[in-house]
Amino acid sequence: MIDALAHHDHEQNHMRPPGLTRTTLLQGVEELVQRDRRMAGIVERHGPPPLFSRPRGFPTLVWIILEQQVSLASAAAMFDKLRTALAGDVTPEAVTALGVDGLLRLGFTRQKARYVNGLAGRIVAGELDLRRIAVLDDGDAERALLEVPGIGPWTAGVYLLMALRRPDIWPPGDLGLHKSLAEVRCLREVPSSVVAANYARRWRPWRAVAARLLWHSYLARRRQPPWGAP
Repeated sequence: MIDALAHHDHEQNHMRPPGLTRTTLLQGVEELVQRDRRMAGIVERHGPPPLFSRPRGFPTLVWIILEQQVSLASAAAMFDKLRTALAGDVTPEAVTALGVDGLLRLGFTRQKARYVNGLAGRIVAGELDLRRIAVLDDGDAERALLEVPGIGPWTAGVYLLMALRRPDIWPPGDLGLHKSLAEVRCLREVPSSVVAANYARRWRPWRAVAARLLWHSYLARRRQPPWGAP
């Protein structure tokens, strides 16, 4: 699946919106450092952030769904169970063959079993094409993802930010970002999703770079390594 996706991407590279690379990430970091002393403070203390990228495609989207409202470690453990059950081949066809009951036996919650099975079913039926989404602009790509049950603004945002590497995405409702923003700004309480999103507007057109800086600070303060990818 990954090889086929890479071939498709090569053919349509001229159409795809630009994604962050290590070079453009550092460009964005430099601009934010010049504009925002708090961003500069993160870089002074911890250095530039990782790219925090994940492969495009179905496995990553499943992984992000599993991360909804649980710890990263719990989501990783559940994804590993799925990957093991499918002999490493996490494809829409393999997931639909398992079905909701098979996912429940692996330990999925009923809700996430429905979400993941439904996502797989839409792709198998040709109702959702992640390769097409990869070449859409940010707004159209987000709207296409939000049509899928179980994919909300946070899930769509993280996919656009990490898998498609869009430079100006802010995933709403990310608790890690909110906590880090409170720490960096020395706030008395963690900001709401609306307050955090409004504050992030000052970082346009590099909101995804600012998010990486805040995640970088959050993990460094807790001495946690960057999370993995499928």
